[in-house]
Amino acid sequence: MTGKLDPAVLSDLVLSRTGARSPNLLAGPAFGEDAAAIRVGGETLVVSTDPISLAAERIGQLAVTVASNDVAAAGGRPEFLLSTVLLPDADTALLDTITEQIDAESTRLGLTIAGGHTEVVAGLDRPLCSLTCFGVADRFVSTGGANPGDRILLTKGAGIEATGVLASDFRDRLDLPADLLDRAAAAFDDLSVMPEAAVLASVATAMHDPTEGGVLEGLIEMAITGDVRLDVNRDAIKIREETRAVCAAVGVNPLRVLGSGALLATVDADDADETLDALTEAGIHAVDIGRIEAGESAVRIDGERYTESIRDDMYALWE
Repeated sequence: MTGKLDPAVLSDLVLSRTGARSPNLLAGPAFGEDAAAIRVGGETLVVSTDPISLAAERIGQLAVTVASNDVAAAGGRPEFLLSTVLLPDADTALLDTITEQIDAESTRLGLTIAGGHTEVVAGLDRPLCSLTCFGVADRFVSTGGANPGDRILLTKGAGIEATGVLASDFRDRLDLPADLLDRAAAAFDDLSVMPEAAVLASVATAMHDPTEGGVLEGLIEMAITGDVRLDVNRDAIKIREETRAVCAAVGVNPLRVLGSGALLATVDADDADETLDALTEAGIHAVDIGRIEAGESAVRIDGERYTESIRDDMYALWE
């Protein structure tokens, strides 16, 4: 079944097998943590890698964004990328499209492609891009660092990545006005969280980039990794008009679909208003959506309680 591994399987067969343990590894493999922190001299290097295989129309652009977002969400300043592109056949037109997208998005975000690997792989039925991003951090920020009493902030809104993917890869399934679909497809240009992460990095107790499973899964991962409860106000979460429309057209929940473009962060309650003001001054929409409480590792939202990972609603569309 498409999607993330069961957390128990991940823990047993992946996270427990990490080779030699270097004392320079400051933060390594863990459930819900998307980036590693490595001591290099007197600095902290933040590294993350992420594959894209399902969203085809903008696969190169997405690959750059999701890799750099994970580094930014950990407090790093993304700078370098390694790019791996695996193709199902020697389709030079397809390769041209993918590498043009990678180059254009990297240029737009100020990232340098430092190397990588490209080849044709038998057995693939679609291209796969896996990018690794590197950046230096003044302060590493984990997914699981939230403290009881912290406020939960969300930038930009839910389901932004899914909005673009639905409007491009699934456009022929959507009986919606062309101008709305064009606005929805423009979501691809709003997926980087580097600007808001730069504002939040010095003050956040935790940050997380919600991708698979959307904002809801991102909240669940913050609860589990931090061993805290997140009490969330569903009505405070922004959902764009075009997001509501495309999600309704295919019957998916905007809170449970690909969520790149949003950044979840927790801050001390005393810092919340000032932080929201700073984000506003930077031109970034952000809202306070709830509070961190001590106790069970859970998310409470809409009268529901979530203690385990959920599956992204989008996967059923590809399957």
